Amino acid sequence: RTKIDVTIKLTLTGKAVDLKTMARPLEKDFPPSRAGRLTQLGGALCLNFVNTTSGRGTERLLEHLFRFEHLLAWARHAGAIDEATAKALDPPATRVGQQVLERALSLRDALHAIFTAVSKGGPAPVAALAEFNTCLAEAMVAAAIESTPQGFAWRWTAGAMPPESLLWPIVRSAAELLTKGDLARIKVCPGCFCGWMFLDKTRNGRRRWCEMEICGSRAKMRRYHQRRREIAAADNSF
Repeated sequence: RTKIDVTIKLTLTGKAVDLKTMARPLEKDFPPSRAGRLTQLGGALCLNFVNTTSGRGTERLLEHLFRFEHLLAWARHAGAIDEATAKALDPPATRVGQQVLERALSLRDALHAIFTAVSKGGPAPVAALAEFNTCLAEAMVAAAIESTPQGFAWRWTAGAMPPESLLWPIVRSAAELLTKGDLARIKVCPGCFCGWMFLDKTRNGRRRWCEMEICGSRAKMRRYHQRRREIAAADNSF
């Protein structure tokens, strides 16, 4: 595992605790990345970005962003950038690309912390919100409004795009969701080893799973086998 310097503030029994290091998983310890073909079911670009990993805090952690190339593949697949933007992107040196990736992962951690708190009806963690606002400030420097036949629209600075521009649409998506979205509809899938986030757009607001066919079905099977074990245990007690 690779060590990187980060600071995370947790509240434990009323005390603030600083964690100075966090271990990032190594690519060799995981199956091949599916960043360029992950299912996009978050309902918002920023939530789909948070979902580039799953099983946080469990022994079934699954990561898909290990290299800048993975981040670029995801951005294309998720619609964060189009092919014209991808071609205008300045190809980074390996070291620079890795720095952008680390910044992306820090942003992802911040968004996960913010939206987790929001889904529980609580306040956003101060450190996570500060990290997000830093990224937001950088993105807004490159943002502009342009006139279109339909009215006005956002655009990014013309010309060659720096590698970190991959993060700008994600940041904008998160800002719009936090300020204009129905925050009560942001949910976290309770599936075993999942934790994907999604915007519940169902009419009754009762969506529970990221995908009923996967996490929902697995939960049903676990309940079924649990009942079978309980029945077998009851029979054996006589």
